[in-house]
Formats: sequence, C-alpha cells, structure tokens
Amino acid sequence: MSTTDDLTPILKKLRLSGVLDTLSLRLQQVESDNLGAADFLYRLLHDEVERREAKQLSLRLSRAAFEHGKSLEDFDFTFNPKVPKARLIELATGSFIDRFENVLLLGPCGVGKSHIAQALGHRAVRRGHTVFFTTAAQMFAQLRAGRGDQSYDRRMLRYTGPELLIVDDVGLRPLHAGEAEDLYDLVRSRYERASTIFTSNRDITEWPPLFGDPLMASAAMDRLLHHAHVVVLEGQSYRNPKPRVEAQA
Repeated sequence: MSTTDDLTPILKKLRLSGVLDTLSLRLQQVESDNLGAADFLYRLLHDEVERREAKQLSLRLSRAAFEHGKSLEDFDFTFNPKVPKARLIELATGSFIDRFENVLLLGPCGVGKSHIAQALGHRAVRRGHTVFFTTAAQMFAQLRAGRGDQSYDRRMLRYTGPELLIVDDVGLRPLHAGEAEDLYDLVRSRYERASTIFTSNRDITEWPPLFGDPLMASAAMDRLLHHAHVVVLEGQSYRNPKPRVEAQA
C-alpha cells in the first residue's frame, strides 16, 4: 500500500480530501525542485485554501441567482456619456455594503440599470458577501404565495437575510393588495442592518404613491433614503439605439 493510500482515510477524516488533487504534483516538486518540508506543506495547504475559496465563490454565485453574468468591465459607458461612471466605480468597491447603505438606480428602460445592479452584485460576491437577486414581481409573487401556505416568514427571510439584496424593476406596475406592506416590511427589516439595491424606471418622487398610504410611504421612504446613493441614469436605450445618420458627402 502506498503512502497516498494510507493518507486518504486520514485526510477524509480531517475533511482535507481536496489535498489529494494536487498531492502528486507537489510530491514531484519535492524531488525536482528540492523543496523543503515547510515549503511542501505550505504549497499543499495553499492549494486547499484556493480550492475551498473557489468552491465558496461558486456557491455564493449560485445562491445569488443572477440572471446574467454582468460586469462593469463589459458595460459600454461610451454609449450614454451621461451615465455617472465615477460614482458607479466607487460603488463597485462595495464600501456601501460595509456601511449598510442602499443604492437606488433610477432611469428609463434600457439604460443599463439591471446590468449595473448585477455587476455590483457580482463584485460583492467576490468580496465574500452573501447576495440575492430578484425582480420585484418575483419577490411579491413569492411573498403572496407565502401568505397562502403559511410560509410567509420563511420566505421573507430569503429577502431580509442576504448582506446585499438586489430588487429589479420596482414600480414597473402598481402594487397590488399586500405588496405595499411587503415592501415596507422589507425596507424596515433591512434598515441599518443590510444593503439593498433597487432599480426602477420611476423618479424618486413617484415612489410614495406606490404605498397607497401616506404614513406607510413616509416611514418607508425615510428609512430607504436615510443612507442611500440615488443614481439617475440617463440616455438612450441599449436595446433600441437610434440609427446613426450618415454624413452627406
């Protein structure tokens, strides 16, 4: 029986079986590069750390439920010069998450709100944060179903738990019965505890009427905007760009 065979049950018991993936390579380096025991152990354990970090990153990305693998690097800032590139790059550092601040990305359809929101979410995942992406319609449908099957509290935890929640297309349609209360409960629960990115094609002045009740609207907006970065995106739609006019010779 080889040394590797002897090590396998021990490594599994220590939950270090991933070490076996690079063990033979590192043993070859011991011979070819004359590695000392300390260097060999360091490289072997460093491999395991990288493997675990990659596995955790993959798991966080899966749980985030992004619709697309968007990044700021592939966002065309030249298409709409009015898009505040410097502010978005600052938000990409993720410091707003450390301070439990919110981000509101507002503007007409097609200017890149969802792209930017998910790009910020991807950056957050890579910094080690828990992130969850949902559209407003999906979230309200889940919570509505929760009222019907008595699982509302468990379903709400899906939205109150992540360090960064991204809710896309808030206010795309009027809120139905119960949805205003859901939005208020969400804002209240996450206030000064976690960060939320909302995207909307409505101006911030159009948000209070969504709640239907002035007192609820005032309480929600006060919490939402207390620690918030309101970023207005302007320009033409990426989906339907205006045709270029060719210059006459």
